[in-house]
Amino acid sequence: MNPGMLFAALAFFCWGLFPLYFHAIGEVPPIEILAHRMLWSLLFLGIVLTVRRQWGWVGQVASQPRVIAGFVASAFLLSGNWFIYIWAINNGHVIDASLGYFITPLLNVMLGFLLLHERPRRLQWLAIAVAACGVAQLAWQSGQMPWIALALAVTFGGYGLLRKTARLGALEGLSFETMILFPLALAYVAWLSWHGQNTFMNSAHDSTRWLLAASGPITAVPLLMFASGARRIPMSALGLLQYISPTMQLLLGVWLFHEAFTAERMTGFLTIWSALALYAAEGLWRARRAAPAGA
Repeated sequence: MNPGMLFAALAFFCWGLFPLYFHAIGEVPPIEILAHRMLWSLLFLGIVLTVRRQWGWVGQVASQPRVIAGFVASAFLLSGNWFIYIWAINNGHVIDASLGYFITPLLNVMLGFLLLHERPRRLQWLAIAVAACGVAQLAWQSGQMPWIALALAVTFGGYGLLRKTARLGALEGLSFETMILFPLALAYVAWLSWHGQNTFMNSAHDSTRWLLAASGPITAVPLLMFASGARRIPMSALGLLQYISPTMQLLLGVWLFHEAFTAERMTGFLTIWSALALYAAEGLWRARRAAPAGA
């Protein structure tokens, strides 16, 4: 298997299990979880960089304003995606979160077309149109747009695009993003501590403290695998692998967390799944046609 495909698939598998992790630390407010993810991630990444003696890139990046600007944008897209996702999971919206990541692959196709000059084929355009109908159907039956899903799709699609075109490698890029976010996270946790509201210190459960501390590797390892995979494979292939995570999340939402999945909601999801099936089938058909030519 292509290493890029393997890294991306493992990243999406790990993310598919994230609802279990966030439910386990449900006593911690979402924004505090977000801050701890930033703090512990930088600690973990700093250890990795030190062991590998890989700090030389910091000085080079400091003299490249355009690179810094790009990573500031990706850092805030990443933190926005994290916050929305954590809030959704801990407020009973696991299924809505899964919908966001079902939509993201088709958004990747649009971003590739608009910004990377990739040319979607006719059936890919049809898949995007069918998915849009599914989103409209969900909005109509619920009386409002699926804002959680759309926000997750936009933030993660934008993040994937920026990481695909970034000049730094996976480890250096993620480390730089966490360096950008670290001062904000540290200031917020210090403020919580000053006002006696730091759950890490106040929790009656040692397991909560250990799980928050573990947020470093739990956060960083899948992102490193994703960033490494995203740089090696086309956006379209990245979108195909992305089905792994939302499928796992949807199953957890329905079977483990017993969220409502009505017939009307199922219809909207089926429409979007039809779009994804069309997109996947078109890609597989093209690959099989190309195989004899490359043999």
